[in-house]
Amino acid sequence: MNVFGVDIGGSGIKGAPVDLERGDLTEARHKVLTPQPATPDGVAGCVAEVVAHFGWSGPVGVTFPGVVTGSTIRTAANVDKSWIGVDAAALIRERLDGSPPVTVLNDADAAGLAEMTFGAGRGRKGTVIVLTLGTGIGSAVFTDGHLVPNTELGHLELDGHEAEKRASTKVKDDKDLSWEEWAHRVQKYLAHVEMLFSPELFILGGGVSRKAEKFLPLIEHVRAELVPAQLQNNAGIVGAAMAAAQR
Repeated sequence: MNVFGVDIGGSGIKGAPVDLERGDLTEARHKVLTPQPATPDGVAGCVAEVVAHFGWSGPVGVTFPGVVTGSTIRTAANVDKSWIGVDAAALIRERLDGSPPVTVLNDADAAGLAEMTFGAGRGRKGTVIVLTLGTGIGSAVFTDGHLVPNTELGHLELDGHEAEKRASTKVKDDKDLSWEEWAHRVQKYLAHVEMLFSPELFILGGGVSRKAEKFLPLIEHVRAELVPAQLQNNAGIVGAAMAAAQR
């Protein structure tokens, strides 16, 4: 079964059809830049552009970088605040000519669902935390394979700041941190999350997971097993398609 997945990020919006038996894209993903400011109309137009690139007309799953209840946006830390209160599924469906069913969920939850089904968390029990490191820090918490939605652990306090303002990959780039400097910040963040949740496994995703060998060996004093996401930056797309199929 193929379903379309779209992953809305702070810097890019990417999507592709997904083979839900294999948990992989059926074609190379198409990506456009996230409009600035990232308003509902601007982002919805970009989602429609990505879907139209493939001539897709069936169900569409879409991730959003914030809390989503039902299909209503509740927080918007890394996109325009005008998203708050918007029925994202209805807006995007309208931009797709009102025909295909649209499912919207938190971006890290989507990535986590994909990793737990097809990737590094497959078959794992106990508490597993998937963290997506990018413009911000997204989180997905699982207990015995069951998702606790919308945890948003990137907004925990770290050194007097929101954690994602200290340890996201955007911060690494903006401050030109070395891998060692950034890994130290990530280590402090992981130790804090571990103190609160005592997970058996951390899965680190986002685009930086492609370079895991540059920073994972530098992280110490974390008891939980620490692994990179296997689906890397495609996890959100795959998880979005999974959610659309389940809906």
